[in-house]
Amino acid sequence: MLFDLNLEKRRMRALIIGAGIGGLTTAALLLKAGWQVTVLEAATYPGGCAATFFHKNFHFDAGATLAGGFQPDGPHSRLAEILGLEWPVRPLCEAAWVVHLPGSTIHQWTDVERWRAEYRTHFPYSAEFWKKQEQLAAISWDLSSRNFPWPPASVREAGQLLQGLRPATLLAAPYLMRSVRSMLPVETRPDFKAFIDAQLLISAQAVSDQANALYGSAVLDLPRRGVMAVSGGMGGIAETLVRWIRTHGGEVRYRQQVKSIETVRGSVWAVITDKEMRFEADRFIGNLTPWGLRNLLGESAPPGLMAETGSRRPMWGAFVLHVGLQNNSAWEHTHHQVVMDVNKPLDEGNSVFISLSPADDPQRAPIGFRTSTLSTHTSAEVWNALSERDPDAYAQKKAEYTARLLEAAEVALPGFRKSVMLILPGTPATYAFYTRRPLGMVGGFPQTSILQARGPLTGLRNLWLVGDSIFPGQSTAGVTLGAIRVAGLVAGKSFQPAGSFFH
Repeated sequence: MLFDLNLEKRRMRALIIGAGIGGLTTAALLLKAGWQVTVLEAATYPGGCAATFFHKNFHFDAGATLAGGFQPDGPHSRLAEILGLEWPVRPLCEAAWVVHLPGSTIHQWTDVERWRAEYRTHFPYSAEFWKKQEQLAAISWDLSSRNFPWPPASVREAGQLLQGLRPATLLAAPYLMRSVRSMLPVETRPDFKAFIDAQLLISAQAVSDQANALYGSAVLDLPRRGVMAVSGGMGGIAETLVRWIRTHGGEVRYRQQVKSIETVRGSVWAVITDKEMRFEADRFIGNLTPWGLRNLLGESAPPGLMAETGSRRPMWGAFVLHVGLQNNSAWEHTHHQVVMDVNKPLDEGNSVFISLSPADDPQRAPIGFRTSTLSTHTSAEVWNALSERDPDAYAQKKAEYTARLLEAAEVALPGFRKSVMLILPGTPATYAFYTRRPLGMVGGFPQTSILQARGPLTGLRNLWLVGDSIFPGQSTAGVTLGAIRVAGLVAGKSFQPAGSFFH
C-alpha cells in the first residue's frame, strides 16, 4: 500500500464517512486507542437513522425511537465504561411497549416474571416456546458480550470464535439453520403467530417463517434487555459521542458530504467531499450501506461489491409520520405496536409502531404537548419509483398511508386524531433525500440465515463498513456491537471495559 513508511513515528489516521451511531462509536474507540480521527457528516446534526431533528418547537426522532442494550453487560453500557461517559438515559415505565391485537392487549413487561405471567394469560399453550426462546436468547447475549465476530473477517477473529465457544453454546447448534417458525407450537393460532411476527419484523426485519431461530430468540428478548428513554430524543446518543470525540481531540465535521473515494491498487487513498475538500488517511470506515459505498467508489468498486449490490435484495423502507400533538394524560405508555389484521402481511400499514415522547421531557415539545413517531414497513423501491414517475400518485399514496397510520394510532391511543397539531409524513424517498441512503433503505438486512450475514469487509484493504448493514445490524445496540468489532479490526486490539472478565 502506498502509505507513509514511517507510520510508527506518527499517529495513525482514521477517516469515518458518516456520523451515525456506528461511525461515531468506531471513531471514539480509535481515538481512545491513540489514533487521529476525523468524521465527515453530510447533515448538520449527527445520528443518521437514529437522529433527532427540530421543527416548529418540536424535536422528532428521525428513525429509531427505541433504545435497548443498556443492561449492565449490554453494548451501550460496555461502550460507556470503555470511554468513561454517561448516557442521557433513564428507564422506561414498566412496559417496554404494548402490543395491540384485535381483541387483546399484550404488555411487553421489562420484568421477566411479570412477562411470563403475561404470555401465560394470553397464549397459555406457548410456554414451551418461550422456555426455548429464553435459553437461546441467553446463549446469543452471552456470545455478543464476548464480541463474538461473525462472519470472521481475519485469522485473529477465527481464533476468537473458537475461544468464545462454551459447552452451553453447543445447545444452540441444532437451531443455527432453523427458523423461528420451526419453534412455534403445532397448535399456533393466527393471533399468536401475528404477535411473534410483529416483534420479529421490527427487530430482525423478517417474520417467523424466515427469521433465524437464534437471532430471532435474542430480539424477542429485547424488552427485558435495558430499554431506555433518551432525554431530548434518540439523537442524544450520537450527540454524547460527538461531545466525547471533540473533547478528546477528534474532529466531527458537518455539511461535508463525501462524493467520491480515491483508490490506488486495492486500497483507499483519500475521499473528496462536495465542497471539493480532500481528506487522506491510513484507514477508512464507511457508515454506509453496500449500495452507498458502491456509488462513492464508482468504477473503482471491487468486483465482489459490484456482485453483491447487484444480487442482494434491498432492505425495507419505512413510511413514517412525525406528529406534534397535545398531551393526553390517559396515555400512560410511550411505545405501542398495533396489528390491524392478524391474517394479513404485517407491512404497508397493517402493523404500526408508535412512539410518544415522555410527557415530562421538556426538550421534546412545549409544555402541554408531545411528539410522536408512527412507522410501518414498506417497499422502498415502490415509493422511489412512484415519486419519480408520477408525483400526483405519490402524493395520493402518502395521504392514504397517513390515514392508515392515524387509524392504527387511534386503536392504541384513543383521542389521538383530535390531539394532532402538526403532521410531517416521510417516505423512503424522504429518507433517501435526508440520509443519502440509496432508495432510503433502513433497518438493516433481514436476519434469515447466519450464512448470509454480512461482515464489515469491502474488498478494499483499508476500508471497512459499519452500521446496520453489518451483522448483527438492526438497532442502536446491534450497530454498536458491530462498531466495537470493527474498531478492533482496524486497531488490531480488543476493546473491553477495564477489568472485564471478557478479555
